[in-house]
Amino acid sequence: MTAPTLPSDRSEGSGPSRRDGAAPRDSAGLIRAEESVLAPNYHPLPVVVARAEGAWVEDVEGRRYLDLLAGYSALNFGHRHPVLVEAAHRQLDRLTLTSRAFHNDRLAGFAERLAALTGQEMVLPMNTGAEAVESAVKVARKWAYDVKGVPEDRATIVVAADNFHGRTTTIVGFSTDDTARAGFGPFAPGFRVVPYNDLAAIEAAVDATTAAVLLEPVQGEAGVIVPDDGYLAGVREITRRAGCLFVADEIQSGLGRTGSTLAVDLEDVTPDLVLLGKALGGGIVPVSAVVGRRDVLQVLGPGTHGSTFGGNPLAAAVGSAVVGLLETGEYQRRAAELGIVLRDGLAPLVGRGVVAFRTRGLWAGVDVDPALGTGREIGERLLAEGVLVKDTHGSTIRIAPPLTITEDQLHGALTALARVLTSG
Repeated sequence: MTAPTLPSDRSEGSGPSRRDGAAPRDSAGLIRAEESVLAPNYHPLPVVVARAEGAWVEDVEGRRYLDLLAGYSALNFGHRHPVLVEAAHRQLDRLTLTSRAFHNDRLAGFAERLAALTGQEMVLPMNTGAEAVESAVKVARKWAYDVKGVPEDRATIVVAADNFHGRTTTIVGFSTDDTARAGFGPFAPGFRVVPYNDLAAIEAAVDATTAAVLLEPVQGEAGVIVPDDGYLAGVREITRRAGCLFVADEIQSGLGRTGSTLAVDLEDVTPDLVLLGKALGGGIVPVSAVVGRRDVLQVLGPGTHGSTFGGNPLAAAVGSAVVGLLETGEYQRRAAELGIVLRDGLAPLVGRGVVAFRTRGLWAGVDVDPALGTGREIGERLLAEGVLVKDTHGSTIRIAPPLTITEDQLHGALTALARVLTSG
């Protein structure tokens, strides 16, 4: 797990001598929380990253860390993948934004390649994951009114408990996470929450007003919760019989993470709409999309929905390069093969600090014995070992390294985790 020397340019003030703003900082470049001008909506680990390449990041003091978070899967291809960086540089010299008031020469090609990669017919380009989810909610409701014949303002959408689809007020309104939801009401009506991985509950919740069932094929923020085999196929069958849409949020699970292009591919399921984001921008620019059936997305007409930056030329260029990486199948294969290494490396830790774990491809949720500390505390101990992870919900940590990580690097990270658990 030896860290390489990363490119450095201290001349631009990237080192520890740089101190933007007037707030006093410690030797690591950290501003005391009470004196920061940043709104306190995050609680980051105490590391200040200045450079990165591949699976490695380097802080302002030159310390190197193996990144096992990968930007919540936004960095599936690692930091500064040369193909993606080159695509961005090339486009920056030509054209970055027109808005959708005009055509640009990159968007159509991007949309065609993305549709072909995902086995869908039409693409609605957006920017962030939450924007893709909001767009899908609008599309599903309009389809329900225009096509299914649901009475105006009566459409409902079935969602799963413990979901994470974003942070906008519509989305947190159907969250069951009190931290995300409390204090932000009133919320939009029209959502029915059922337990995850419960087909009978979905069957009972759908009716003539149901526009869609919206869920994550694997619940990432909840702790990489993997449903039973057959669950996604069952959802597809229920929605088909009920005459409503199946909307799969693949913003974290999609684009190689689970060992296939999409997580639904593992059950040979084709949703009506698939939501993509994070990795679609290659860790360079925010890019998201709703991909799906032509007859569903065609309910939108000029003026019914839009985005100033959605489908901009820079995003389309980077997104096309991301699709190009996935078209070879290399990264899907790597995630599947290294996922076995990850699973086999975690298995001996059960009963030795790990209570349970779940994996899907190169992605794991690890429940640590609460007696050893919270997920946050485990993350801080791993930070001292040169490994970056992030906690979620109590004593659970998530492992989602770049798909470019090597087997040796992964073994090294698992050894560090074992050391942290046995020394705690």
